[in-house]
Amino acid sequence: MKKSEKEAIINSLTEQINSTSHFYLADIEALDAENTSALRRLCFERQVKLMVVKNTLLHKALEASEKNAEELYQVLSGNTSIMFTESGSLPAKLIKEFRKKSQKNKPLLKGAYVEESVYVGEDQLDVLATLKTREELIGDIIGLLQSPAKNVISALQSGGNILTGVLKTLEDKKE
Repeated sequence: MKKSEKEAIINSLTEQINSTSHFYLADIEALDAENTSALRRLCFERQVKLMVVKNTLLHKALEASEKNAEELYQVLSGNTSIMFTESGSLPAKLIKEFRKKSQKNKPLLKGAYVEESVYVGEDQLDVLATLKTREELIGDIIGLLQSPAKNVISALQSGGNILTGVLKTLEDKKE
């Protein structure tokens, strides 16, 4: 591979890393052609971009990127695939789902960069799969903020009905 081709790949990877807020590094080496094709198809259906990359080129792209992902350098050995996504937990869920279908423990999670945090190792897969998206977190916060107000309003409304009943009874007794 010529130096200009390598530089073009590094620039392309750097651009993708900078434009995507989440990416996963995985090892898909042990998958046969049929399973690799099935994984690529599943990624395409879920809008996850899957690429197999050379570790040295990815390392240089990570260095050149705006992301603080130095902790991922240690996992850049062997076969490495990178998954770009807009949802932080989607690739982890996709990997878990694929493992159930293929009855294999592949692909292996090497690491991930999600919401400006770095996750390293296969043991982080369950943590990543349960992460909520930004929109889900905002919805949860709004729900929590609305909950006390709803309780107060409902108490006032039910108390209002009781108070009205008491006043009506007192009025009827006077007559």
